[in-house]
Amino acid sequence: MIRGASKKSCRSEPFRGLRVTNPHVAGIDVHAKEHWVAVSPEDALPARVDQPAHLPRHVRKFGTCTADLEMLADWLQACGVTSVAMESTGVYWIALFELLERRGFEVYLVDPRQTRHAPGRPKTDVLDCQWIQRLHSYGLLRPSFRPPDSIVALRCYWRQRQMQIRYAATHVQHMQKALEQMNVKLTEVLADITGVTGRRIITAILQGQRDALTLARLRDHNCKNDLASIAKALQGTWRPEHLFALRQAYELYQFHHQQIDQCDDMIQAELARLPNRAAGKAFTTKPRRCGRKANDLSFDACGPLFKALGVDLTEVEGIDVGTALVILAEIGVDVSRFPTEQHFASWLGLCPRVHESNKTQKKKGPRQGKNRVAIALRMAAQALGRTQTPLAMFYRRIKSRIGGKGAVTATAHKLACLVYRMLKFGREYVKQSLAEYEAKIRKQAERSLQRKAAALGFELVPKPLPTAVPS
Repeated sequence: MIRGASKKSCRSEPFRGLRVTNPHVAGIDVHAKEHWVAVSPEDALPARVDQPAHLPRHVRKFGTCTADLEMLADWLQACGVTSVAMESTGVYWIALFELLERRGFEVYLVDPRQTRHAPGRPKTDVLDCQWIQRLHSYGLLRPSFRPPDSIVALRCYWRQRQMQIRYAATHVQHMQKALEQMNVKLTEVLADITGVTGRRIITAILQGQRDALTLARLRDHNCKNDLASIAKALQGTWRPEHLFALRQAYELYQFHHQQIDQCDDMIQAELARLPNRAAGKAFTTKPRRCGRKANDLSFDACGPLFKALGVDLTEVEGIDVGTALVILAEIGVDVSRFPTEQHFASWLGLCPRVHESNKTQKKKGPRQGKNRVAIALRMAAQALGRTQTPLAMFYRRIKSRIGGKGAVTATAHKLACLVYRMLKFGREYVKQSLAEYEAKIRKQAERSLQRKAAALGFELVPKPLPTAVPS
């Protein structure tokens, strides 16, 4: 502080290091019942007659009904605002975001971590919207990634489907609980009570069948346990209150699977509406490597996914139809918002964070968060470890050094980079054989050994291979 200057004069002097780069912007503090909006004082209209005395003329409060949102947009247009920034608060921002985009505004959906108040400053709704507007005018806010409307619709149907799967899974647990309370050990003799054998037996129980041997004869021929062991497990107490709980859980399980089928129909229709980016490329139908799983799509989505993406992501080891659909539904086909694959992997939270102070780098793990694409790629990486592919060999090599958790993240990072390159450049995935990958790793190890030997003053001489003796 300058000697002789009072604290009041220093505090009121504007900071000259920041320049206004976006002059006609607004900041919105989003809530469930009301939105607080602030524009630049130079752009503000004259205060209304009913404006509260404590409220600045460039700050206004609006409701959250559709008519209120239209009034909000009209006021912003009258003030000459071209760009708007708002926090991503729950789901309350969605209706306002879509309306402002439809009215032609450039809308920034901002992570709340970017708009956090400086410590020690008072925090009110009136000050929050002004703070967001000020940060946006200085160009200090970055918009969150949001795919186009066509992809948003597909994403909504896919997330609804995933929610129905979770609901159905809870009712499977309720069925297991009801069976255990009746001492019916169906879960001990069947790997899945919602399989063919399990559904037949539960349906017969709910229809009134109590004979254990008759119920056991409903087993599928592929069931591992024999007739006698299943019949022994089906001798229960059959109390009516537990049968009632079993009936309700089973009916709810069936209901949610009907809802899943409806979601599949909507997903199929949305995939058909997406533009064809294959550009005449031929799609080769691949045979199934395993049978149909319980929660698989009810239609063959390989062809529609290939047309929508322009490339076949299922050619990459570990990425199946479900993972490819997650990628399409969450990020779409345009990855130009991410300048490089490193930016893409950082957004997914699949790379370590950079934290350097005084030329010292501190070790920090990946960014925390529940990114659905990252979760799908982590699951794909974990499944890769049980295969005999170059990516699986990479997974096992990293696992031997830093453990399973780090290997999953590293393999998911590699999958993310492959997905980014395929979507950005439209190139097909070129598979690498296991022998080629082993030769590449061997060459890398040889170069590393040569560098170490040269640093220690030694020379690395290859050992001649033994010659085969003719018989």
